[in-house]
Amino acid sequence: MPATPAWPPASTPRLFVDQTLSAGLTLALDGAQANYLGNVMRLKAGDPVRLFDDRTGEWLAEVSDSAKRRVTLRLTGKLRARESVPDLWLLFAPIKKGPIDWLVEKATELGAARLQPVITQRTIVDRLNLDRLRANIIEASEQCDRTALPELAEPVKLTALLRDWDAGRALIFADETGGSPFAQVARPGPAAILIGPEGGFTPGERDAIRATPGAIGASLGPRILRAETAAAAAIAAWMTMAGDWR
Repeated sequence: MPATPAWPPASTPRLFVDQTLSAGLTLALDGAQANYLGNVMRLKAGDPVRLFDDRTGEWLAEVSDSAKRRVTLRLTGKLRARESVPDLWLLFAPIKKGPIDWLVEKATELGAARLQPVITQRTIVDRLNLDRLRANIIEASEQCDRTALPELAEPVKLTALLRDWDAGRALIFADETGGSPFAQVARPGPAAILIGPEGGFTPGERDAIRATPGAIGASLGPRILRAETAAAAAIAAWMTMAGDWR
């Protein structure tokens, strides 16, 4: 007896929609999403689409009408609830456009719950396009099967971040001057990873971080890593030892 094909197929397009989804809902997509479904994927009536809303979870929909500039979908059932992700924040000094796009994409794929830009004394980028970064987050979440988007916070100065720090959240900072092996500092529970700018933290900043309750310096190995590489390596290490990779 032939096996029943998986439904929806693995090739089913997956999109984020910024509205609350529910059974039986009909919604119309236009702009880039309609172009993607109608002109790139060439979907027609009856074809499946997976949708998620960062509120209720992921849903299966089918195309009820497809035109050049507008695609209408009808939700047919819920596939899964919104996921619970480990309570890990990534705190990072803004870097140049290409590398920061990569950093945000990989942090999303690796499972960070919150992305917080932090302005330090040696930060070379003082203006961020948060809309572009959020678009990167959404695209990465669509690709990696996340149902919960990481929160993207407004930039904050390091001094303000440390002043208001909650001692109940571990603050693991990548200390290029040396620190404890990452395996010794990653523990389950609320945590944040702090990655400095391309020039590193100043001595005064490093002292202020170390004096913050809950802070501990961590080593990311014997080699010098670019800021975006350090961020991805630290998240992966934490997820392996304390997150949802265990």
